[in-house]
Amino acid sequence: MSRKYILRSVGVKILDFSGTKYTASAGRILALTAALALSCPGFAQSDSYSSSYASSAANSAAYGSPSASDSTSDDPQAGAMLTIRTRVDEVNVLFIATDKHGKFVRDLSQNDFSILDDHKPPQSILNFRHETDLPLHLGLLIDVSGSVHSRFEFEQNASISFLQHSVRAGFDKAFVVGFNKQSDMTQDFTDNVQLLSDGVHRLQDGGGTALYDAIYRACKDKFLNDRPDHPTRKAIVVVSDGEDNQSEVSRAQAIEMAQRAEVIIYAISTDDSGLILRGDKVLEQIAEATGGRAFFPFKMKDITHSFASIEDELRSQYVVSYKPADFDADGRYRSIEISALKKDLQVRARKGYFAPQR
Repeated sequence: MSRKYILRSVGVKILDFSGTKYTASAGRILALTAALALSCPGFAQSDSYSSSYASSAANSAAYGSPSASDSTSDDPQAGAMLTIRTRVDEVNVLFIATDKHGKFVRDLSQNDFSILDDHKPPQSILNFRHETDLPLHLGLLIDVSGSVHSRFEFEQNASISFLQHSVRAGFDKAFVVGFNKQSDMTQDFTDNVQLLSDGVHRLQDGGGTALYDAIYRACKDKFLNDRPDHPTRKAIVVVSDGEDNQSEVSRAQAIEMAQRAEVIIYAISTDDSGLILRGDKVLEQIAEATGGRAFFPFKMKDITHSFASIEDELRSQYVVSYKPADFDADGRYRSIEISALKKDLQVRARKGYFAPQR
């Protein structure tokens, strides 16, 4: 829920908390900032799913897409306005709970969990709810390197089926990227499943594998500045064998960018050897660090089941919003630990986040 405050008598316009933009005429900024802090209890809080609100540049055009620029005010005095940005200390975390059989548990309350931020209980819990219907912002990253040639067509068909079941017109949106030694976006963010399907069909296999680069760029270019005015689920599904031999960035850098962009990564291994290979460990590490999950289907037809499990999980999440204790906008990494107080329950959530930088 976006909050808007308009104080016409003093010439201040607060656009909305999704972009954390506040404008005021230059001669009144200091006084008005202090007045707002006293008069608006929600001034330092955000309803959007984000923990980092550092000033951002326009979206990267690395995929060949047009740059996105900051929205401008329709106020006729906008040219005489100075824009200032504030950072918030509200953290929003999506997580799931499962029983000892791996089944989702959907009827728990806030009192069933322990939450630690930077090893300390939060200063306050602002919101806790079971989320089954948040809008989905999804990236589908498909390995098109030469190593997946024998099963490439099947993976395309399974991916299309997943998109058809997951993306709802007017509500969700997704993009499609194929990667080998470089990333190729065949369809940008859209809610049109036919366009997404066409994007999957346009993928061409062959070449080396730059998995870490693909994850890094997708998170940075498509998700880092994706700040909607309402909570969303941001997720990437990677279909790959996990073997990277071409990336310029490291695995740690790819994971860090996913954490900064607050993206959950799900991985479906295309390794059908039946053995646990190095690439499987890589996929598992990336998924776990972001609160996601890695799947290791032994047969090609099991890839379809893996996609179905991801779809089910995305509709079975809890969301908690809280204010951390002893919070400082110092840019450092802060750990998140969510555990269930009931016996035999397991919780999966992202491992932490980066505080905004002063």
